[in-house]
Amino acid sequence: MRIIIGGAGRVGLELARALRKESKDVVLVDVDARAVKTAQGIDVLVIQGDITDRSKFIEAGIEDAQIFVAATDSDERNILACTLAKYVHEKETTSKRGPITTICRLHDPRLVSESNLGHLHEWTGVDYIVNPIAGAIDRLLTGLRSSSFEEVIPFGSGTHILELDIDKDATFVGKTLREAGKLTEGKLPLIVGLKRSKISGKVPNADDFLMEGDRIAVATSDQDKFDSILDIFGHKITPYPDHPKVLIFGATQAGIEISSKFLATGSSVTIIERNLQAANDLAGTELASNPRFEIIHGDHLDKSLLSEVEIESHDIAIAAFSNDNESIAATLLASDLGVLRTGLILHSSDLVNVVRRMGITFAVDRNRIAVDGFLSRIHTKLPGSYAVLSSIQDVVGFRFHVSEKSGLHGKNIASTNLPDWCKIGFIHREEESRSYSVPPSPSTNLELNDWLTIFLPPDKVEDFEKKYKV
Repeated sequence: MRIIIGGAGRVGLELARALRKESKDVVLVDVDARAVKTAQGIDVLVIQGDITDRSKFIEAGIEDAQIFVAATDSDERNILACTLAKYVHEKETTSKRGPITTICRLHDPRLVSESNLGHLHEWTGVDYIVNPIAGAIDRLLTGLRSSSFEEVIPFGSGTHILELDIDKDATFVGKTLREAGKLTEGKLPLIVGLKRSKISGKVPNADDFLMEGDRIAVATSDQDKFDSILDIFGHKITPYPDHPKVLIFGATQAGIEISSKFLATGSSVTIIERNLQAANDLAGTELASNPRFEIIHGDHLDKSLLSEVEIESHDIAIAAFSNDNESIAATLLASDLGVLRTGLILHSSDLVNVVRRMGITFAVDRNRIAVDGFLSRIHTKLPGSYAVLSSIQDVVGFRFHVSEKSGLHGKNIASTNLPDWCKIGFIHREEESRSYSVPPSPSTNLELNDWLTIFLPPDKVEDFEKKYKV
């Protein structure tokens, strides 16, 4: 399978690396000479050129491509490139493979709304969009529930992967997973990823030991179990308020969307915005009519202003400016002034790791969210959704359909004889009126048309596909 990626920035490069681990044929196209030089360190075809240039699509072998991804920072160029890719593919392809699938990175909420309403595809031909802000907000709001989570990854139908470290206070430190299950009387959450310092990550088996400081990935289908998971792995639980009082720095797109999310759950929100015009614009919107919402014009680094709004009375403070350093400064000040939970949406993955050591509760890298979004959309046309675990990158989640040819339906998990390098994290089941998750256990029966989220090494995805006739 050939996948052409327009844009060799950080998102394009990380996406290319993930796809190469799946043995996909990848072509990167970028007009910037420095980006092209950096991309040459990856085992992909790299072409310097403009993604709105028809000849570059032909050079990239678009007649043999199944997917085009537009991953630049420009919404307009991404849309134009997707439209052109559709046109050139149709003109250049003589086989019966069908049209190319186009996936577009978008930021403008108006264009995102056009896509959600189904209009964008009609006038541009874009098949799928990736809006990193929406995904980043969802991940941030879930991750703020505890300072102990290194990452929280949604997997659909209310399921999540929680990435955290095993604390010294965990009762089963030094025990195998089998022994830990007995010590917790069968209440040990399902661990689908394990990473130890200086050792590659893996999908653990019952004989693997759990040691203090190990990074683990835990599968759960219930947010109400977050606290019990923290307790089992030795972490202190700080109760999360039902309706937190939230302070947001900046009336940015992210800030406004975060406000809407919190207001919808009964929380109260205050936004501090330095720019007078932006503050006035927000004050005239429907959002500002909510009695639990307040917009204040002022400097978010002004301690006297923060004192006036009684910053120490707020449960959460969040910043999501376009400038990462400005966001970090605002949340660190809020933390110093007594806010217990602080959150950030950043552009740099390196800074995400740094700010956690500074005491920020939870930070999200929007570029990492974009990569996950592209992977999920790419696999919409393939076996299923796919996501790389953030801090255990030697493990991926792979969504697999239980069809008749798979040979798994009608069997319980214990009798499926799945390879020891993979593990079922979730079972998604759909009925006429609802979609829900079934907890996996050895006695759980698999039904026809179930969707299994399998966790496995990325280089085993192809083996799994062949074994179960995906």
